[in-house]
Amino acid sequence: MTSPLSPQLATLLVNASYLLTAFLFIMGLKRMSSPVTARSGVIWAGWGMLVATLITFLAPQIAGNYFLIVTAIFIGGVLAWWTGKRVAMTDMPQMIALYNGMGGGAAAAIAAVELFRGETHATTTVSLAVLGGMIGAVSFSGSLIAFGKLQNLIKRSLRFRGQQAINLMLLVIALVAGGFIALDINSSANIVIVLFGLALLLGITMTLPIGGADMPVVISLYNALTGLAVGFEGFVLNNAAMIIAGTVVGSAGTLLTQLMAKAMNRSLANVLFSGFGETAAAGGGEVKGSLKPIEAADVGVMMAFAQKVIIVPGYGMAVAQAQHKVWELTQLLIDRGVGVRFAIHPVAGRMPGHMNVLLAEAGVPYDLIADLEEINAEFETADVALIIGANDVVNPVARTDPSSPIYGMPILNADKARNVIVIKRGQGQGFSGIENALFYLDQTRMLYGDGQAAVSQLIQAVKAVE
Repeated sequence: MTSPLSPQLATLLVNASYLLTAFLFIMGLKRMSSPVTARSGVIWAGWGMLVATLITFLAPQIAGNYFLIVTAIFIGGVLAWWTGKRVAMTDMPQMIALYNGMGGGAAAAIAAVELFRGETHATTTVSLAVLGGMIGAVSFSGSLIAFGKLQNLIKRSLRFRGQQAINLMLLVIALVAGGFIALDINSSANIVIVLFGLALLLGITMTLPIGGADMPVVISLYNALTGLAVGFEGFVLNNAAMIIAGTVVGSAGTLLTQLMAKAMNRSLANVLFSGFGETAAAGGGEVKGSLKPIEAADVGVMMAFAQKVIIVPGYGMAVAQAQHKVWELTQLLIDRGVGVRFAIHPVAGRMPGHMNVLLAEAGVPYDLIADLEEINAEFETADVALIIGANDVVNPVARTDPSSPIYGMPILNADKARNVIVIKRGQGQGFSGIENALFYLDQTRMLYGDGQAAVSQLIQAVKAVE
């Protein structure tokens, strides 16, 4: 089967459609920057991807391969639809890590095919194929390890003496192998296999030592790397849509990674090489005082007669799937004349925007949701700060204890509220392993239990107040 159009006309239509695709991608990304327009932004970008996919069937280069392409699209589409329907909101971070890894793997596969062909290309083109393949392979294997950590398939981080030196050695050897291929010193299949084998191994060894507390930064970093790899392979294939999509994704992922690192007051190098997530508990002084429990009925009375309540959601809310109950509680309080707002830290949860997505799913209006810079000054006038499953993002040692691993990290000033109520399943430490001094303050009380069950008790307690 061949294209019904002449090669020249088909190429013209493909390039014009890729320009439309670029417009839709960029507009979609712009609209995704606001929660009000984020849903429509996803739709815009989706239309862009649909246009790029359909118009590619007219490209003269793929004539005769339609059956394979349609089969691959069908299999991938069915799997994506099935997993998208099945995945719980609490598992969204690991699904994103997995899908992002697939993008990196696809870019690496494209590079591998081109390099194994051994056709004559310009040195620049081969160099881009090598770089894109390396970056895509690192993103692929690294994203799979991130998925394993988030899914709790990998239960601990692996560290040993000289680990960073080994990673550096793997990188250097991979670059040397890539240089041999790019300069046509030795571009045999064995060297190509060595290149991709080392890149895949590097992604694993880079990600294994990183603790779970740093996963939001790691996910956004690998997202940026996948975009970069796709962009490079777009140049190799002379495909404008891949170049544009890769550039947009890579730049957005890079900016997001920088924002995530800044929100933790840490450099990207510190995230990748410090081992913070597993060793954080070793730093910082001992927290003095005791945890003071409280009953839901007392909290209900406190909140019912408050003038302002600020709710701080964290990953514990996601695990308990308590967002709908939290919104029900919020509506009850608003009906009683209580001012309620939600405070979101940039790294709350296990992926960027995790809490925003959960609250939007529950129907919480966007004007009730504020980020750290908007809301922090209001805690001093809040009668109650209700913490649901958050830990490190409200830990005051980030301001007060220079020996703490999170010292200098911007936090939500929940400790400045008149009363602090913490819903927590137990007395364990947070994701980073650091004891939270907020829990021991005089104005803090602990409401123990599953997040959804505890909020349900608060709803009944508020309803019981006359």
